[in-house]
Amino acid sequence: MRRYLAVGLDCYLCLVTSGLIVRPYADSAALPRAVGLLIGPVLVLSFLNQVVLTAVVGAGAGKLIMGIRVVSLPDAGRPGPGQLVRRWLYGLCWLPLQPWYGLRARPVGTGGVGGPGPRTVCEEGVASADPAGLRQVRRSDLEAHRRAVAGRAV
Repeated sequence: MRRYLAVGLDCYLCLVTSGLIVRPYADSAALPRAVGLLIGPVLVLSFLNQVVLTAVVGAGAGKLIMGIRVVSLPDAGRPGPGQLVRRWLYGLCWLPLQPWYGLRARPVGTGGVGGPGPRTVCEEGVASADPAGLRQVRRSDLEAHRRAVAGRAV
């Protein structure tokens, strides 16, 4: 739930900021032109949030607010720029398709669970990562893990 709230915050902050940037130019524009004007700033702000900010501080704005960090597997270290760019591109394709996966996974009246969509949650107790080899973890869990690893090394 925390991860979905973080994604929602990221989307909200990106769209509101882009809307404020584009507003002076979109007042007199027709709707298709206004949407076209909005796409550029949304992509730039999304890249800055998901790649640049995550490379610098370990999480995007929504994840920072929700207390989540993005780590590289298996060492729980900082992700590299290539991993972050792959994750961002994957997210641009994955997130818009979630309603489709949700509709295909649970046909009405069957109560079925699952489906063909990508998995990003724990399945049968095994943590899975996104295709870039990254994982989102709570900041407190990451700190506890690092203390435990440092204690074993001593």
